[in-house]
Amino acid sequence: MKRHTYILALSTLVLAFALPAGVFAQRILIPMDDTQTDHLKAYGVTFWVLEEGGTAEWLLNYRGGSFLCDKYAGLEDRLLSRGVTFEEINSSQAADIYQTIEVENMEKAQLEKPPKIAVYTPPSHQPWDDAVTLALAYAEIPYDKIWDEEVLSGRLEDYDWLHLHHEDFTGQYGKFYSAYRNQLWYQQDVQKNIDMARKLGFTKVSKMKGDVAIEIHEYVTRGGFLFAMCSAPETIDVALASLGTDIVPQQFDGDPVDPDALEHLDYSNTFAFENFKPDLNALVYRHSNIDTYPDRMAKFTDESNDVFYLFEFSAKLDPVPTMLVQDHVSAVPGFMGQTTGFFKDVLKKHVTILGEVDGYPEVRYIHGNVGRGSFTFLGGHDPEDYRHMVGDPKTELKFHKNSPGYRLILNNILFPAAKKKERKT
Repeated sequence: MKRHTYILALSTLVLAFALPAGVFAQRILIPMDDTQTDHLKAYGVTFWVLEEGGTAEWLLNYRGGSFLCDKYAGLEDRLLSRGVTFEEINSSQAADIYQTIEVENMEKAQLEKPPKIAVYTPPSHQPWDDAVTLALAYAEIPYDKIWDEEVLSGRLEDYDWLHLHHEDFTGQYGKFYSAYRNQLWYQQDVQKNIDMARKLGFTKVSKMKGDVAIEIHEYVTRGGFLFAMCSAPETIDVALASLGTDIVPQQFDGDPVDPDALEHLDYSNTFAFENFKPDLNALVYRHSNIDTYPDRMAKFTDESNDVFYLFEFSAKLDPVPTMLVQDHVSAVPGFMGQTTGFFKDVLKKHVTILGEVDGYPEVRYIHGNVGRGSFTFLGGHDPEDYRHMVGDPKTELKFHKNSPGYRLILNNILFPAAKKKERKT
């Protein structure tokens, strides 16, 4: 019996030496296709690997944009405790995956350093007021809150990635005047902005917000990554275009609009949009004709027919837009917001459309470069709350673990971690 055991052990040792080196090495594949039980937590675990000093590969277009990591200490425990599906594979299986990636419209992007994240949001706002902070909290990705004072004091230099809460950078408080001017929350929001403007030496909120918009634009130009949703993409460009004039009605700032305001707009300052017209009526709930609301209501009667489609890019030639559209579906359920979608005819020519509506001139998801940095804009407020209203309860992401819309947000958080040589756009 002992002799048989010895022979078996010797045979196993000989076989081990005969096989290619590393064939027994274990790696962790985190699939991001329909087999994944919690897509959102998967991003958080991958981010954690980077925080721990490890690296991960983002397998673009492979099984929904899967992640491949070495078997780091504590990784399996973290995946299990967060309910994230994973597979242990050896180097031979990894080689097969690489071979598939080589011949298909796929690519592997090396993720290295986790970006330091800031969210531009008023201090009094709760995490559930904004879809990005909901996603970050659920995925357990750390971030800092900053607002006007931090931006104007140069704090943006401390961060790699900036998200804009649904802010109104024109100083018109979301144009909620007609519907909510008698509501306490609205009055408090107005006063909070006025107090901050006075503290920082500005005579009007619109002047302060304009300088904040300039600082954000310069941050991107120097190499920062910007992501914005809801009204922020529209209002920051409206603010940047109107720096040399006054588009703010008297109800908001105490003095009338410049009668020649529309002639004084300068679109060279903006991120994504041009040739748009701001709405100068304080009683109209619309900032400009960038937003497709209310025109879109004739086509989209309810959420059942509101959907936008993600573009498919060449993973090897266009890795950045490919990263940004990684998802387990190609059709994403639509969702409304203060700014829901962007009319295609006001886009600058350099802007890349990532997602658009079929048969209607509305784009929902766009990306572009400014200087050494980039911006990505996504229309709508909350991917899992179709018609989010003031006072609605928070979205519980534990019930939306596989949300296609929330995946788009988290794509944006990870792509700055990719090696610079992978960014070819």
